Amino acid sequence: MAAVHPRYEWFYVCTFVEPETGESLSLLVDGIDTEVMGRVLQELKGWLSEGEETWVVLDRAGWHVSQRLKVPEGIRLVFLPPYSPELQPVERVWPLVSHGRSPYLGEVVANRYFHDLGEMMAVVAERCRDLEGDPKTLQRHTLFHWWPRTKELA
Repeated sequence: MAAVHPRYEWFYVCTFVEPETGESLSLLVDGIDTEVMGRVLQELKGWLSEGEETWVVLDRAGWHVSQRLKVPEGIRLVFLPPYSPELQPVERVWPLVSHGRSPYLGEVVANRYFHDLGEMMAVVAERCRDLEGDPKTLQRHTLFHWWPRTKELA
């Protein structure tokens, strides 16, 4: 028997997508809790046009439902029913981030070796920027046929 000391390093990709337009904002954070989620929502608020309101569809992770979460004015949190990730439009973006192919990076994350977490974060950040520049792809993956239409589609 051998002694093992598993060590893990994590980071999180917080992505917001407007399904009707494919516009998106991605933020990479090295940890997530209620305080970080509040800062992420504040970044989202700054990304929106002045006076624009938005709904954010979330699961019920502890940092999403905490009474201590500071939700900026104009942002409304809408919670999915338990065990229903298929209703979350952004869930269909994750394969594009991790298994997608980038013209500059090849396979983004899957089947690649990274020397450290910082290198992996840089590659994922570049992929998120690629996707932000390709709203049609994001729209195809997030605009479900049942999604409520509120704007004219171009």
